[in-house]
Amino acid sequence: MRIVCLCILLLLSGLIIGGCASGKGESYLRADYDFSKVTKIAVVEVSGAVHGEAAKNQIGDFFSMELLKKGYTPVERAQVQALLKEQKFQSSDVTTDEDAAKAGRILNVPVVMLINIPTYKEEMNMTAKMIDVEDGSILWIGNGSGSTGKTFTTVLGAAAGAAAGAVVAGGDTRDKVAGGVIGGVLGGVAGQALSPQQANQVNKIIKKVCAELPYRTPVVKSKK
Repeated sequence: MRIVCLCILLLLSGLIIGGCASGKGESYLRADYDFSKVTKIAVVEVSGAVHGEAAKNQIGDFFSMELLKKGYTPVERAQVQALLKEQKFQSSDVTTDEDAAKAGRILNVPVVMLINIPTYKEEMNMTAKMIDVEDGSILWIGNGSGSTGKTFTTVLGAAAGAAAGAVVAGGDTRDKVAGGVIGGVLGGVAGQALSPQQANQVNKIIKKVCAELPYRTPVVKSKK
């Protein structure tokens, strides 16, 4: 059990450091593209390490808010999924930029957005792309990372449950106990909705990813 306690303490110390780290983001755009002609953008899919529909829709909604701020008219992910399902086109079919462009043609929008989250544990990485439906080219791409905002209650609960389960199932084998604890703590909430704290942290990362997202129409600064 000493090894179990040590694992928990080490993981908690890592989460303390990671939880304090601020998110970062960067993005690039196609300089010769006229974004003013983009009337609608459909958030087609959120792929990667987040599997629950509730969490995916939350993330899609956060991106929709950023699109609205920039003057675009977003079509939310939940509505997109329903429309594609009617056309017998599944989100699992969207594996390439060309697939995304095909989905956009079905939805009758000029531009689609793809969001990929390759890592979602105590730290999160995400990439978002705006794709021209006409030719499948990337118009804008952004990347960001940061803490997911796991609470200490969640971590302690996962650790306690994993430790108890590992002891019951694996006898006194130290590797099994330590492995169970680590797996329980680091396993994400992939199938659940984001908690308020997690949603807040994820939203902060998305804001940084979209900080340099181009406005649909140039912002005219008022003269003083």
